[in-house]
Amino acid sequence: MRLMFFRRERPKTVTFSDRLENLRQAGFTVASLPGGASRVVRGVCAVDIRESNAMADVSGRAGILMGSEIGVLVDGGYQKWFQTPGGKKKPALADDLKALHDFEEDLKQGLGQTSLYNEALGTVSTLYLYDRVQDRDGGVPKRAWEN
Repeated sequence: MRLMFFRRERPKTVTFSDRLENLRQAGFTVASLPGGASRVVRGVCAVDIRESNAMADVSGRAGILMGSEIGVLVDGGYQKWFQTPGGKKKPALADDLKALHDFEEDLKQGLGQTSLYNEALGTVSTLYLYDRVQDRDGGVPKRAWEN
């Protein structure tokens, strides 16, 4: 009688370098930035990521490359646009939004992250700047719920 032992494969610990290599194989360009971050780019879309406990920590939301900066999506209520930290603005066109959505979904898959249902439905804005200026109309009587 012959006994057979089945061994389970040991789980492989995926390193940050492995995750970056997965992104390269998925068609992304990965470049190192000063300060230890890496910039992941595909087409006009980009995001900066850092290593955090062997996981990829996305520093900010993905956006559109505008020069050397990444413009994030801003929703003004009446229009969407991309805005860089330096203040440059660019209107968000339908092709940009589609490219950004595909970029974010493929990035999550390449990094082994979970894709959330509400984010998988469409592009999510980073900032929401609706017209809500306090006391803009002046002379508005005090509301009952305000003291």
